[in-house]
Amino acid sequence: MANLDNYSAELTVKEGTRLPSFALALVPIILTLVVLGVQLFYFGDFTPHIPLAIGIAITGVVGLTLGHRWANIEQGVFHVINVSLPSVSILITVGMIIGVWIASGTVPTLIYYGLTVLSPEIFLAAAMILCSVVSVSLGTSWGTVGTVGLALMGIGAGFGIPVYWTAGAVVSGAFFGDKISPLSDTTNLAPAVTGTNLFDHIRNMMPTTVPAMLIALAIYTVVGFTLIDAEQSSFERIDSITSALQANFIISPWMLLPALLVIVLAVSKQPPIPSLFAGALAGGAMAMFVQGAGLHDVFAYANSGYKIDSGISEIDSLLNRGGIQSMMWTISLVLLALGLGGALERTGCLQAIIAVIISRVKSFAGIQASATATSIATNVVAGDPYLSIALPGRMYAPLYRGMGYSTLNLSRAVEEGGTLISPLIPWNAGGAFVISALALGVGNGDFENLLYIPLAFACWLSPVLGVIYATLGVFSPRATDEEKAQWRDSEEAVMELESIKA
Repeated sequence: MANLDNYSAELTVKEGTRLPSFALALVPIILTLVVLGVQLFYFGDFTPHIPLAIGIAITGVVGLTLGHRWANIEQGVFHVINVSLPSVSILITVGMIIGVWIASGTVPTLIYYGLTVLSPEIFLAAAMILCSVVSVSLGTSWGTVGTVGLALMGIGAGFGIPVYWTAGAVVSGAFFGDKISPLSDTTNLAPAVTGTNLFDHIRNMMPTTVPAMLIALAIYTVVGFTLIDAEQSSFERIDSITSALQANFIISPWMLLPALLVIVLAVSKQPPIPSLFAGALAGGAMAMFVQGAGLHDVFAYANSGYKIDSGISEIDSLLNRGGIQSMMWTISLVLLALGLGGALERTGCLQAIIAVIISRVKSFAGIQASATATSIATNVVAGDPYLSIALPGRMYAPLYRGMGYSTLNLSRAVEEGGTLISPLIPWNAGGAFVISALALGVGNGDFENLLYIPLAFACWLSPVLGVIYATLGVFSPRATDEEKAQWRDSEEAVMELESIKA
């Protein structure tokens, strides 16, 4: 991902194509958003797949008018998809884990103990903290949402807490943990594309991360004690759920071993996909040797998900899920969103828009706001958190160095506009996964559950704080002597800045 920008520029020169004007670059983006709006709001159908496919076609037509051959545009589409295949692999593995961990009793045990140990008043705050700790350990927000997050949704349902409140707390914790974990792919990508050190990058995110988490924690705590009706969490209701879990599964702390195994592998810095797959294998073994499932049953759970008819609607709606096939809606959406992002990047539409924005930036605060907004806009248009980090990270870096500011400010901006905003956009890869893994039912027209977006306070507070800091001139490190020397001595950087300003 770090070389997408240079890769595209090289092809543009070699093939004699031209960059689009600002107006032409906006055409495929605006038309795609119009078609998407018709599908979502006029037809009331939350299936963004076809609008995104139409967007790829529109972008292709624009590319042809700019002199691109279709093979070149197609190569751009598949290049971005190929780079992002590890994330798709995580989706597939998490789908397997969800189905198998339900069958193994891991998820039911988490729900059981959560209902017996936690109270409704502290649940939202505890959910955010738990997800952040697990996500830092695993280095994957998606893995956290699909496992611990799913169990927390069941606990919240047992307490009678609205789905969107629980989802907001889960997303806040999971994606913030992912943001500061040295095991996270996006946390490594942001400093890589901006030329900064990984641990310096993590330390520089603390001034926005810590306050945003504390504010979110305070809000969830206040809501828990004031707005959540604890009377809805009647002992009879909780008892019926826990009794149904005990009747259908063996509940024991030993059932948590698959989750513990994944955390141990992650802490020992093992790659995420093998670690998650090991957790799926451990869950399958538990399902067979403890819960009494057959080998063929485990295969079915991993592929098609778990099925249960307990007679308790909350249990059935929560545990009838998982499997690779349950992720195919999300995977197909992710692939189409990535394809659109690749087409927009290859035809130069994204670069042309960013260049116009950069040419109007006059201050450091303007740079920081523009870099954050560009990452957010790329997330909205391209649907890809990786492209939303890589593209602005490469294009804005010369401006930071030229103004004497460290690119640590840029890595923080693209991380927050890319990683943290991704789950708040329903058709983005992150948002699509959250909706699918937490069973928010948006595909059935239940748009009320999208209220989790503003309720994921920690995700959107962080970029807001970052822009405020830049405006006030605090927590905005200046360029080091090494970075200044790099700027002065690099003719390539100077030429890049001049071309952007032109």
